[in-house]
Amino acid sequence: MVRLEHANLVVRDVDETIRFLKTAFPEFAVRREGNGWNGLRWAHVGTDETYIAVNESSEAPAEKWVPYAGKPGLNHLGYEVEDAEGVRQRLAAAGYRDSTVPNNHPHRKRVYFHDAEGNDWEFVQYFSDDHAERNDYEIA
Repeated sequence: MVRLEHANLVVRDVDETIRFLKTAFPEFAVRREGNGWNGLRWAHVGTDETYIAVNESSEAPAEKWVPYAGKPGLNHLGYEVEDAEGVRQRLAAAGYRDSTVPNNHPHRKRVYFHDAEGNDWEFVQYFSDDHAERNDYEIA
């Protein structure tokens, strides 16, 4: 078995990132939080099985990260969800920016949102259990 247990993000505003994650995933909770050896705040936000480790940054980035700009780095994290439209509605109602690229696929729906840090997040809902259909990239 292989699964992603957690990802670790460094952010300017830990509370805002927690708000984004809990808006997208109402079942998420702060599993644990504290201050690291460097005195900066951290929090683990998620479920018993998976979480995002959120760490407070100690300095501003040299330049703003822009996903998909061709530079090395993380473009987005993708989560499989049961209701992509529900995620879209919760995040939009909370004031987050929809960055969804056009996608019209009979076997999945994807929505994308930027958090307050400018990170892009993908939420995908599958309409098929057939992996060939789920992973088909020929259909628009």
